[in-house]
Amino acid sequence: MEKIKITCDSSADLNGLFEENGVGVIPLFVNLGEEEYFDGVNVTPDDIYKFVDEKGILPKTAARSSEDLKDFFKQYTDEGYTVVHISISSKLSMVCQNAKLAAKEMQNVYVVDSRSLSSGIGLIVLSAVDMVKQGLSAKEICEKLEQRAQHVQASFVVNTMEYLHKGGRCSGVAAFAASALKIKPALLLENGAISVYKKYMSRTGNRAIRKYLEDIFEQFNTPDKKRVFITHTAIEQDVVDSLREKLSEMGFENIYETVAGATITSHCGPGTLGVLYINDGE
Repeated sequence: MEKIKITCDSSADLNGLFEENGVGVIPLFVNLGEEEYFDGVNVTPDDIYKFVDEKGILPKTAARSSEDLKDFFKQYTDEGYTVVHISISSKLSMVCQNAKLAAKEMQNVYVVDSRSLSSGIGLIVLSAVDMVKQGLSAKEICEKLEQRAQHVQASFVVNTMEYLHKGGRCSGVAAFAASALKIKPALLLENGAISVYKKYMSRTGNRAIRKYLEDIFEQFNTPDKKRVFITHTAIEQDVVDSLREKLSEMGFENIYETVAGATITSHCGPGTLGVLYINDGE
């Protein structure tokens, strides 16, 4: 029987679910000034916030090289595994391309473009874990994951425009206007790239979150209710608990709360929250 190892990069933000499901993880680089760190290993979101507050600039994130990925895969292929690797969207990072370059030089390594980020990747990873348990071959798993990746609903409400502005993702005028008017933009992954989904004008974050939840389930209304993620950066627990209760009422079987790691935090800042699921249910 084929031995299959599911792997991904650290931007999948699965927290304890990586180890719980036996998923191999390669950490991405996070650079704080001249210092280089590994996401999920020796740098935390709190380190990101402190760095931005003190320096007034954003950290830099970076992909792993094809050689790094080749070494990462080799530890599993040497043990007789076929590797199915799920990567952050190829439109957001070079790491997917580098993984495919590494795979070309090896046997028994498949690379799937998640077309997503954060726990949107995690949803595809856990789907792959399910398929291994079902006894599917690596080739069959990849074919099914390529289809599922097209249906991941990955979106986030951003609390502050500061990180987007510092990262060159919005103009200074837009950042000032959003702050002054209390606009909270919702960002959506479409075809592997980030776009502005909605803009919520609210003096209270909870109201914006509630409207965001209504909007995504109105548009993406055929969820696979096996699992859903509430993924956030430094959100108040009562907001998370309220969302969890609502999602439970909607019939989701597994509701996971995960905290975004250093890679994702570097780009979205504190107070960001997303509800993510695969929209390919019956």
